[in-house]
Amino acid sequence: MADKISVMITEEQIDEKVRELAAQISNDYEGKNLHLLCVLKGSMFFTCELAKRLTVPVTIDTMSVSSYGAGTESSGRVRIIKDLDESIEDRDVMIVEDIIDSGFTLTYLLGLLGSRNPRSLKLCTLLSKPERRQVEIDVDYIGMEIPDKFVVGFGLDYAQKYRNLPYIGVIEELDTEA
Repeated sequence: MADKISVMITEEQIDEKVRELAAQISNDYEGKNLHLLCVLKGSMFFTCELAKRLTVPVTIDTMSVSSYGAGTESSGRVRIIKDLDESIEDRDVMIVEDIIDSGFTLTYLLGLLGSRNPRSLKLCTLLSKPERRQVEIDVDYIGMEIPDKFVVGFGLDYAQKYRNLPYIGVIEELDTEA
């Protein structure tokens, strides 16, 4: 038996939302240089699609953090696996995240990066699960709010699988024989 995944958000719906976010961000950052901080690995797809549609000058750096391991629940403990390559001091920085659920990872990142003296620090996420929020977090740009379901696709994974799906799907049934 193979894992059963149902489509929650189509490729077309994702594309439309990314275009809307890019237009809003481009408007808000008109006349400025924007430094995107891609949170690896999940937000790679979103960051690339967003950056392609922004009309302001953009630079990109990456950071890898983990709070999940191979499970479907956040451990609540954040580890920095790869730090930034460049300084963000006196830059307009936007953290680009694939999904925010408990808020622990982003709360940690906002504190850490805020201490590095950026000119501004904003947060953009494709997906938000407000039902799962365990800490209050201000998100500047939200693509879509979704229910409390474990989702995969468009960069989101389950044990490193399904990132390459062009849509956001819900795992309805896991293959326990694999």
